[in-house]
Order: sequence, then structure tokens, then C-alpha cells
Amino acid sequence: MATSTSEAVAVEGREPWDVERIREDFPVLRQTVHGKPLVYLDNAATAQKPLAVIDAERNFYLRDNANVHRGVHALSERATRAYEEVRTKVQRLLNAREAREIVFVRGTTEAINLVAATYGRKNVQAGDEILISAMEHHSNIVPWQMLCEEKGARLRVAPINDRGELMLDEYEKLLGSRVKLVAVTHVSNVLGTINPLPEIVALAHQRGIPVLVDGAQAAPHLKVDVQQIDCDFYAFSSHKVFGPTGIGALYGKARLLEAMPPYQGGGDMISSVTFEKTLYNVIPYKFEAGTPNIAATIGLGAAIDYLERIGLERIARQERELLVYATESLSRIPGLRIIGTAREKAAVISFVMDGIHPHDIGTVLDQEGVAIRTGHHCAQPLMEWFGIPATARASFAFYNTQEEVETLVRSIEKVKEIFQ
Repeated sequence: MATSTSEAVAVEGREPWDVERIREDFPVLRQTVHGKPLVYLDNAATAQKPLAVIDAERNFYLRDNANVHRGVHALSERATRAYEEVRTKVQRLLNAREAREIVFVRGTTEAINLVAATYGRKNVQAGDEILISAMEHHSNIVPWQMLCEEKGARLRVAPINDRGELMLDEYEKLLGSRVKLVAVTHVSNVLGTINPLPEIVALAHQRGIPVLVDGAQAAPHLKVDVQQIDCDFYAFSSHKVFGPTGIGALYGKARLLEAMPPYQGGGDMISSVTFEKTLYNVIPYKFEAGTPNIAATIGLGAAIDYLERIGLERIARQERELLVYATESLSRIPGLRIIGTAREKAAVISFVMDGIHPHDIGTVLDQEGVAIRTGHHCAQPLMEWFGIPATARASFAFYNTQEEVETLVRSIEKVKEIFQ
């Protein structure tokens, strides 16, 4: 079995940062693309997986493969124990009060849809409003549009400034008596903006309005504390935090989850069933119908263990250094403009170049072995706000290096040579 080398950085703050040793944990990074060493800078789309995660999923299928919550045999008991241990790990990662406040879902998108379909349908009526921000991902726009259309409610949008920062004074003005929910991103997947959640939540709570947070881009970069933020719901995806695809988590305050109707019907979300009536299970199981993605859940637990061994604060510091270095380096390129210059940012840089379409930038960079994202990044209203059709986006993780930033810059210079 392959062994992770992350134990070398096991004690936070006591070992020097050794990115090359960390990169040994990520086999995918060792390959070449078009004859060039891979420079993977598309971490905001999905992060790569360490051996610890790959081994955890493999070992589940080799030793413990069984359904959870159903069997009394040894494999089922082992699988159930491992599965529920991950719920406790997510609780610890988010600093939730109780493990029962953690609902497993397929990812951030399903988590938001769950809240829209349960809390939203129960509490939003005709004439009510749902308030989001101008920087939201489609996953935090479309479910609310669907709910508003169904209920005859209205979607309101809090504006941002030219730097890509939420205008708090304008946001506060929109918190009227008709607003029944605020849904806002923690970190913009396009701009990298880190929203001031404690202030956003406090302003809403002063008016009795609950707040849902899209944490998909925050969980990989920041230490999240839902009690300190005091949000009512918080969603994130495993594949962004170096875990498997197809699994994620929704945090919800227990009193809200208990009052919400089930999301889907089926096995495991029930207490008893007759043809006349069904009694539903307690939270969080009330929202987890059917056989879950057990192996991926266990992989998520391994990813959380891995991140905590390295240290989330150390990761944040390393990524901050990369962000500063990359921002300074890209800003020196004539004709390149960074979209999103908030004072508080995560390790995401979107940019455009005079006279060159982002797709052409991405195509040339791919030939140089550099993987970035191009397009509207599932944020078309935000693109429209900035008056652009798309951007190129480089997004960094703690296994990236300054040398890779330099390769990115050289590759962009090649783009200029080709198209200008």
C-alpha cells in the first residue's frame, strides 16, 4: 500500500514548509502534458487527491464494503462506524455544535437545492424576497430563481464595487421585511473575494433573517467556524478540499433542520412506514434517503485528516504567499487585467488580456502544460456585471510553487507573441 509522506509536516508550525515533500503525496502532479511538466492551476474547479484519500477509498472496497445503518454483520458495522466517524470529522472541520447538524449530500449544489426545497418551500410565500449577491455561482442563483418562480417571490441582488467587494451599505438597505433568506458565497469562485460573513450574518439576524453560506471555495483555503460566523446553513464539496467527487456536506442549525420537511423519500430517512403513514427519521438521517456514497464519504474523512495533519493555518499562509507572488507577477504583464482586486482574497486570480479571447489563452497554456480554467465559471451574471464574456482563471493550492507561477507567466508571454 502506498504511504503518505505528510507525516513529515505533521506538527503545525514546527516543520519548515517543504512543498516538494507534499507534492510526493499527489501522484497526478508528476505527469507531463504535451511533453511539458504539468502545472495544475485549476484547483477552484477541482483539487487533486493525495494518496491518503485514494488509499482510503481503495481499502474500503478491499475490506469493509457493505451498506451502512442496515446490517448487523461485521462488515456493515465497520462500514457504519467509519461512515459516521466522518460526520464527526466534518463537525470538527466546521466547528459545528453537534454531529447531527451535518447532512451528507452530493456536494454544494445539492446542499443548496436541499435548503431551497425544504426550508424555502415551507417559509417563502408570494411577495417574499430572497437576497443574494452579484458574485454568486449559478448553484446559488438558480435554485432560488426556481423557488421564487414557484412561490411568486422575488430574487434581490446585493451589488458589488469595482474591486469585486460586496457593498455592505447597499446590502443592508435591501434587508427589508419581505426578505426570508440571505444566500451568499463565502469566497467567490471568480474573484477570490472573501466576504465579511460575520457582518453579513449579523445584519441579517438583527432582522430575524436566516443566512445560507456557499462555502465551496472557502473550505479549501480558510479555517471555517460556523459558530463564530453564526450562519444558519453552510455547504461545501469534498472534491474542492482534496477529497473524492460526489460527496459533500450541509451544516444546518439543529432547530432549523428539525423543523424542515424531508428532501427525498426512501430508505434510511424513515422511522416506520405503513401504507397509511410514514414517520420520518431524526436529523440528519431524515435528509439522507437511500444508500449513500459510502466510499467517497470515507475518502472525504481521509482528506480532512490529511489537511489537519498539515495544518489549515499553514496551508492558508502558503497559499497567501502564492497569491501575492502571482498577483505581482501577472500585474507586470502589459495588456493583462486582473478581474477581482478585493482587499481580502483567496488564492484565485481571474484575468483578461487585450484583444485575446480567454479560450485562446487557455489553449496555448495547455500546450505549455499549464492547466487553467477559461469561460464564465458558472457565473454569467457576474461576467455581465464586469462587461466581459469570460475570463482566464488561475487558482492555487498548497502544492503549487513559485516556479509554477513563473511558468504561468512565461506561458502568457508566449500567448502574447502568438496573438499580438
